[in-house]
Amino acid sequence: MISRILAAFLICACLTGIARAGEPYSAIEKLLQTSTTVQGQPFEYPKSGTPEVTAVIVTMKPGEKTATHLHEAPMFAYMLEGELTVHYDGHGEKVYKAGDALMEAMEIWHMGVNTGATPVRVLAVFMGAKGTKDTVVHP
Repeated sequence: MISRILAAFLICACLTGIARAGEPYSAIEKLLQTSTTVQGQPFEYPKSGTPEVTAVIVTMKPGEKTATHLHEAPMFAYMLEGELTVHYDGHGEKVYKAGDALMEAMEIWHMGVNTGATPVRVLAVFMGAKGTKDTVVHP
């Protein structure tokens, strides 16, 4: 009896493996696929310098604001928690909530504020180069 159960298990395991042949992962949830920023700008990677990726988690308390800033390198962001409203200079505002994924605007001054009742946590991944500032604060 045990050998029949074991044989059935092995057959199921083999069939499952065959069904996934050619797929690198068993489950994938695409967060974002785009060639433009949230402001519709096509983005480009820095043309010179050694490529450098920097990943950070930004945490903001309710009501907290960022400095007005812009990005010189493409930045992917994923909202882990909370609600963030971003004001884009001359381009209106957008509200991002947990689960949202985006390519942030480049070369456009903007400022974010936690407009929710809970902390905001954002995974930010900058795709720049050594010597390129990921974030430039408005003077």
